[in-house]
Amino acid sequence: MATGEVSGQKTAEIAPATGKLGVMVVGMGAVATTLIAGVEAVRRGLAKPIGSLTQMATIRLGKRTEGNSPLIKDFAPLASLDDIVFTGWDIFEDNVYEAAAHAKVIDNDHLAQIKPFLEAIQPMPAVFDQYYVKRLNGTRVKKGKHKCDLAMQVIADIQAFKKTVDRVVILWAGSTEIFLEPTAVHQSIAAFEKGLVDNDPSIAPSQIYAYAALKEGVPFANGAPNLTVDLPCMVELSRLNSAPITGKDFKTGQTFIKTVLAPAFKARMLGVAGWYSTNILGNRDGEVLDDPESFKTKEESKLGVLDYILQPELYPDLYKDLYHKVRINYYPPRGDNKEGWDNIDIFGWLGYPMQIKVDFLCRDSILAAPIALDLVLFLDLAKRTPQLANIGIQEWLSFYWKSPQTAPGLYPEHDLFIQLMKLKNTLRHIMGEDLITHLGLEYYD
Repeated sequence: MATGEVSGQKTAEIAPATGKLGVMVVGMGAVATTLIAGVEAVRRGLAKPIGSLTQMATIRLGKRTEGNSPLIKDFAPLASLDDIVFTGWDIFEDNVYEAAAHAKVIDNDHLAQIKPFLEAIQPMPAVFDQYYVKRLNGTRVKKGKHKCDLAMQVIADIQAFKKTVDRVVILWAGSTEIFLEPTAVHQSIAAFEKGLVDNDPSIAPSQIYAYAALKEGVPFANGAPNLTVDLPCMVELSRLNSAPITGKDFKTGQTFIKTVLAPAFKARMLGVAGWYSTNILGNRDGEVLDDPESFKTKEESKLGVLDYILQPELYPDLYKDLYHKVRINYYPPRGDNKEGWDNIDIFGWLGYPMQIKVDFLCRDSILAAPIALDLVLFLDLAKRTPQLANIGIQEWLSFYWKSPQTAPGLYPEHDLFIQLMKLKNTLRHIMGEDLITHLGLEYYD
């Protein structure tokens, strides 16, 4: 065993990725249609899967001198893009082609090349309640006498789809719900199931989908900041049925940049006096977030990042008085092309002030789609890996989230580069390879 490495031992046999992987997406809006259209374009050789670790990133094995860095998709037994089958739910009548055309993320020329494929995907009616998303009005929604009835309808949808594929992963790509906090109904499976029958207002639609997925032993990923699987009842159900869960709220634009810059300031022991962030976007997400109750949910997710990275309790001279403000403004002309401005007031040697300004003109769904793809493939891998499936929370996937999920009492790791090391070392671990510590003393023996 080389110095600076930790010996690997392959975990219990990982089930092969044979057959079809069914992906059920909740909410066929901009992110979902960009994901689906993108995967089909890549399958046809019309585009490259840029932004996807599972498709484009390599993983180093052994010493640097050995030059062994295969693609992750060639190293770990991931499902092939050719084996993915899409379906899902939405509150509007549009098929995926119509929804993609409405979202205006992918241009018409690209969509035209895959139009028949997209038109063939017709979403099922969705669970929806305008109380939780004020700015939308669903026209194609499930009806039931109580929330338990709605959950059973979603379970029936999952069971029917399971008959057509070999494995299933469910992805929430729906809108941000109003801010909710855990209550007594979330403390156990039994309490939650009673709450479903009682129509407890603390149970939002996203929780109904998560419950249905985990009840069926299906991994679940939450692309929004909703209170969904980060609940005792969901963690219990996840472990009980070996259905992996992991974090919430795709880390795409402004927060992605924060998790790059903040670790750099901390590494150099530079102080931060203030960090002002504002966004303009005009897609459906922006419209939903124009509602103060939905914005509160997003704000909580975006604000927590800096405290965890900078650790003001350990570095009070540098960060204890940090003023952090986040704003999101709905601006329809911008569409999905979000613009994020950051003004960062930092200080250095002897306390002298400096400023950094960032203007990130990004395409929100273009950044989110490869994240969604990676999560689908990695959650499917986790489900097939006994050591991972049985623990419930997949902290090794923190890389993709604004709000990573961890074991109770354990603070989340937000530093993007530590997250990436954790992800790759988990892959090395389950495949029986040595972990990479970057100590490197063996090169100087």
